[in-house]
Amino acid sequence: MKKTISILTLAVITQLMTGCAQDSGEKDYVVTITTKYGDMVAILYDETPKHKQNFIKLAKEHYFDGTLFHRVIKEFMIQGGDPDSKTVKPGGHLGNGGPGYSIPAEINPKFFHEKGALSAARLSDDVNPTKSSSGSQFYVVQGHKALPYEIEQIKIDQRKLGAGLQQFLANPANKSVKDSLVQLRNSGDADGFQEKVFSLIPRIEKVTGTKVTREVPPEIVKIYTEVGGAPHLDGEYTVFGKVIKGLQVIDKIASLPGDESDRPIEDVSMVVSVEEIPKTKITKLYGYQYPAK
Repeated sequence: MKKTISILTLAVITQLMTGCAQDSGEKDYVVTITTKYGDMVAILYDETPKHKQNFIKLAKEHYFDGTLFHRVIKEFMIQGGDPDSKTVKPGGHLGNGGPGYSIPAEINPKFFHEKGALSAARLSDDVNPTKSSSGSQFYVVQGHKALPYEIEQIKIDQRKLGAGLQQFLANPANKSVKDSLVQLRNSGDADGFQEKVFSLIPRIEKVTGTKVTREVPPEIVKIYTEVGGAPHLDGEYTVFGKVIKGLQVIDKIASLPGDESDRPIEDVSMVVSVEEIPKTKITKLYGYQYPAK
């Protein structure tokens, strides 16, 4: 019996050791965005494979090298990746350049616009209803610590609310409500308008049969409240990675003065490189914990 137990124990230990060896050998790409203000190190998500593969491909081709962070808004984000920015003159318009293709949206509710989120820029809904991403332009979120009303906002599906409100107000029986909303809007009382709309949610859900509110995991609320981000972008743009070192670089670039187009007066160029290294080393170097499979 003792011999049998020893053999089984040895087999289990061997299996565990083999598993650990396999895990330690599993690799991933680390992205380094180098600027005059320091480096931002990021990982890219496997769950957004089209965006991950495209970004790695462009980085290996040195596509991003020499491009500028051409749109910078403090407490919001820093945007770059426009190839036209390599040669543009001061004051020149930017934001339309790219490799000549877009990437299908890979919006995943697991990934949200926390500070450091690496996300794909895109054209607006009126010309891009599928929310497909720019082939090269991306932004890194700075954001700010969310206020209570902003947390309440992310618990509401804005698209469903808009459609439900339109249906609700189309009913002649709700004319008085419609008139009050028009009055609030025309007076410029944005807070009052929003408060009034939110108060209508129970009635909208009852009349339309559509659930407007949604559950937001407490861990996401905690990050938005304590670390910060841009929650109003969730569900609208593809988040495909995350800065795991160098958040202070985002702050430095986001604080730069800009012109009327939010282009920094001082050019901030980048060099983007990728390196494939073991996941265990990534965790050791940067403290990033990969989710359990």
